[in-house]
Amino acid sequence: MLRTFLLVLLLAAPASAQCTQKIATLPAAPELFGFRLGMTKDEIKQLVPQTVFPHNDPLGIAKTTINPHFDPKIDQVKYEGARSISLDLLDDKLTSLWIGYDENFKVQTVDEFVKLISASLKLSGPWSSWKSRGQQLRCGDFQLIVSTLAGGPSLRILDLAAEETIAARRQEKEEQDAAREAAASEKESSESEETQTNTTNTDGNGTTNNDATPAIIGDKQNKTYYPNGCQPAKVISETNRAVFKTAADAQKAGFKLAKNCH
Repeated sequence: MLRTFLLVLLLAAPASAQCTQKIATLPAAPELFGFRLGMTKDEIKQLVPQTVFPHNDPLGIAKTTINPHFDPKIDQVKYEGARSISLDLLDDKLTSLWIGYDENFKVQTVDEFVKLISASLKLSGPWSSWKSRGQQLRCGDFQLIVSTLAGGPSLRILDLAAEETIAARRQEKEEQDAAREAAASEKESSESEETQTNTTNTDGNGTTNNDATPAIIGDKQNKTYYPNGCQPAKVISETNRAVFKTAADAQKAGFKLAKNCH
């Protein structure tokens, strides 16, 4: 009976320890300086009027960064401890928040910051290692990553649903681009084949042939022909020019071999 009870506890422990917090229920935290996932551009501008947004890219993404540590126009007291704040927006809503803290921030190590942000955001669940020295926590619909950057801690919060949307749009765009390239390549190949098909030789009787054998040129004015390798002394005008497949064809048409070609 005791063994069964312990087994039930072990099976239940991982599920209860998982972070189930959602973006919509995250409390405000002083470490986020008023930012939250889902903010609109207007709300961000109200918070930091100096923010400048670029145009959305083909996927609907816009990225910008504000630098309280370096920009004198930004309230230094309000953003004390923040070196830079990077914002990624999808369809004009904040989906990724990345804050780099300076060397004067109240905590400096990854472990200290994990404890601090977990308490501020009321997060539960085990953090796991991320890359070499960072830690991460996946919750209901977002992910947090804590690492070090430029001598201080950094925090990134990602909207997981938005990341999936971006990945799907990127894949769709790649497939569309590949389809366009394939269609363009096929069109170019088709046009090349058509050009080769239409590149034909015309004999003295107006008939055509597609033989790759060098043509025999005839001069209609003096009724002479010039086999391959023998050029006329003067350029034959298009009006007087005739083309034959063989010397026999030229002779049948009444043309004689040019004297300088004997």
